[in-house]
Amino acid sequence: MKLNEIRDNAGAHYRFKRIGRGIGSGKGKTSGRGGKGQTARSGVALAGFEGGQTPLHRRLPKRGFNNKDFRKDFHIVNLGRLQQALEAGMLKSDATVDGAALIAAGILHRLGDGVRLLAKGELKAPLTIEVTGASKAAIEAVEKLGGKVIVTAPPKAAAA
Repeated sequence: MKLNEIRDNAGAHYRFKRIGRGIGSGKGKTSGRGGKGQTARSGVALAGFEGGQTPLHRRLPKRGFNNKDFRKDFHIVNLGRLQQALEAGMLKSDATVDGAALIAAGILHRLGDGVRLLAKGELKAPLTIEVTGASKAAIEAVEKLGGKVIVTAPPKAAAA
């Protein structure tokens, strides 16, 4: 392989569309920017603008404070997704299904602050599921089949 033989993979590089090259190109005259007015100019800032009237986000009162630094990052798993994994053989019905098993099965990529079980979809086999949180409907659906839902406390954040 030589330096002059190196190429991108096919389709990896999008060829720049040459604009402003005559009416026959389909992108001539206004170069795809439409005709005149504020949006034809550079530096357009129309998001939330209400024609000079005080915008809604300034008219409404500001209440509370949600600190995103302390927000919990729960990953959601639905009963239907567990059933799909059982049918595909990625989960075993006799083993306890916890965060590590969900990652091994490819249902989750990482745990974050824990797993929440929701009742969307239908489960057909009894399972023992260990999660950080679960909806009442999900717990009822699992227990109706003879399974068990173990709700554990979320793991404590490491002291910084």
